[in-house]
Amino acid sequence: MTTIFTRIINREIPGTFVLEDNLCVAFMSINPLADGHVLVIPRAEVDHWVDLPSDLSAHLFAVSHRISTALAEAFPCERVGMIIAGYEVNHCHIHLVPTTDMSQLDFRNAARTVERERLEANAARIIAALG
Repeated sequence: MTTIFTRIINREIPGTFVLEDNLCVAFMSINPLADGHVLVIPRAEVDHWVDLPSDLSAHLFAVSHRISTALAEAFPCERVGMIIAGYEVNHCHIHLVPTTDMSQLDFRNAARTVERERLEANAARIIAALG
């Protein structure tokens, strides 16, 4: 069965993208832990990150590194947290979250909703920082 992330990648449902290449995409979380919360997702539907081919895993982490650098510029923070939980959707995804405190990495604090305009504005800041 096609995952919700594949449906976003295929533009069947809306997503606010900040980066795309032939192996992965990155878009804004609709339930962010903080402003700038991005998901990095392989185009291939791989459920668990340990099942990723090593070259794809390396690519996802390189892209995550690049985006994290941009996040730190666009959203001044102490650290950009990275989470690979894998429980929400059965399609590997990396959460990147600008943080000033460890408590910001608690999914119980995720926003229930966020205005599309806010997602678009945050995405624009990240895209500008990516150059």
